[in-house]
Amino acid sequence: MRSKLAAVVVVVATLVFAAPAVAKGPPVGLDFLGQAIVPTGTTFNGTTVGGLSSITYDPQRGVYYALSDDPSQLQAARFYTLGLDIGDGRLSDGDVHFQGVTTLLAPSGQPYAPFSIDPEGLALTKDRELILTSEGFTNSLIDPFVRRYALDGSFVASLPVPQAFLPTADHSSGVRPNLAFESAGVPPNGRFVFTATENALFQDGPAATVAGGSPSRILRYDLQQGRLDRQWVYMTDPVAEPPAPGQFSVNGLVELLPLNNEFMLAMERSFSVGAPGTGNTIKIYKVALPGSSGVASKTLLLDLDDLGIPLDNVEGMTFGPRLPDGRRSVVLVSDNNFAASQFTQFLLFALD
Repeated sequence: MRSKLAAVVVVVATLVFAAPAVAKGPPVGLDFLGQAIVPTGTTFNGTTVGGLSSITYDPQRGVYYALSDDPSQLQAARFYTLGLDIGDGRLSDGDVHFQGVTTLLAPSGQPYAPFSIDPEGLALTKDRELILTSEGFTNSLIDPFVRRYALDGSFVASLPVPQAFLPTADHSSGVRPNLAFESAGVPPNGRFVFTATENALFQDGPAATVAGGSPSRILRYDLQQGRLDRQWVYMTDPVAEPPAPGQFSVNGLVELLPLNNEFMLAMERSFSVGAPGTGNTIKIYKVALPGSSGVASKTLLLDLDDLGIPLDNVEGMTFGPRLPDGRRSVVLVSDNNFAASQFTQFLLFALD
């Protein structure tokens, strides 16, 4: 694995300023079929609904699992079980129904202590386990992780995270604060799970700015063998809008939705304080992965600004059931950061 890591670092070093190639493969498209808003402040079973950073669909039960990124600060780290009324091929306010909330247990068997986890990515495997990713807390030297969970919230096992990703006190290597494992996705054959860093590791290059993108890393784990199988470089876009002077801005790779082992949908989310509207720019790309470690190519599939609706901090994406017309549904969800000025937003699309 060390030689593979070295090869990825070399590729990153040569591509920090290179434009990504265009993804090929079968054409796909997304048709917008409506949205539903859940107001900030909504509660369910004694918990604050919010921070929904990832979502995954369970076809056996016909429900969704949505992960809250609450770091056990408001309540214990958790995910929600919910249903969406999309049998008419549309999504509207009132179509989201929360059905359950499950506490995630640390390897100790106890709920996670405050700020020991930063939950971000969630995906259901064919073996009916959940893959959970955490960004960790770089400034506190709390490592990011990729873990397997049972549907009752109990810990099953950890997948290995290479040393190159672990934070260091001097920030000479490892993941950047709040720019680590934001995503999780399992392809239809169920053999692998994909995750990615939101932006470059410290040693790989700069974070995204208005002037340029950032070389993230996509990781593929072999679930059958419980090991890291392969890595690719993914070049993000620059930050979409300049922030107000002295204010925060970011653009990163926040979700992966595999179509198969070679092609996937990827979501980039840009946010700038003081930018027009909500400050959010969300784009979905079709991504092609080369047969060996190298550089992922991407083609813009949809800029959500084209929908003409206010956008919250959309971070989660999953396939849902077949729609009445036979097309596959795709559901997006936003992380409202538990902020009164934001909202939890569900968006429904049909995949062509």
